[in-house]
Amino acid sequence: MQRYLFAVDKLSTWFGKVTAWAAVALTLLISAEVFSRYALNRPHAWVLDAQIMLYGTLFMCAGAYTLAKSGHVRGDVLYGFFRPRTQASIDLLLYIVFFLPGIVALTWAGWTYANDSLAIREQTFNADPLPVYPFKFVIPVAGAVLLLQGLVEIVRCVVCLRDGAWPAREEDVEEVDVDKLKEMVHATDGDDADPAARPLPAAQRQEGA
Repeated sequence: MQRYLFAVDKLSTWFGKVTAWAAVALTLLISAEVFSRYALNRPHAWVLDAQIMLYGTLFMCAGAYTLAKSGHVRGDVLYGFFRPRTQASIDLLLYIVFFLPGIVALTWAGWTYANDSLAIREQTFNADPLPVYPFKFVIPVAGAVLLLQGLVEIVRCVVCLRDGAWPAREEDVEEVDVDKLKEMVHATDGDDADPAARPLPAAQRQEGA
């Protein structure tokens, strides 16, 4: 069971990391357009639409990755004090009542929306039009990956209700462990250092002189 949970976590992580490159493309595109517009006096009408598409892709495709890492905003004022089984019960209820209907509707409607756009070969409305339908297919794809990750989270809730503890997650990026970092560089805090090794205050140095 844990192997399948990790497999979906890895898929969501891979999907999020690949689409995160849209941030790099967006940065390069904006930088190039600023240079072209103000230095060369050659603006491009299609750049604004491309920026919106890249940002939309980045926004839509980050959901599954964030859910896999349990990174969504949560009101932990009370939730953090609950036992794991109580937390799992609350999460399971919210997944069933809100998450599943919303994401299923998003994926289904997004698929219809994208196919309608493809049927008419929809384009942007400017002097240099761009095709819109490839961007609109991001909606059902991102929704499907998010739905898959949500099903995994539901399984985690059921496992927690059974075992009384949350199952492990696939590790990705961790915060810096300050204590381990100190051990690596053999550093200590000023308060922990040997008092004899500390420099004397200026007034005491003058008295000693």
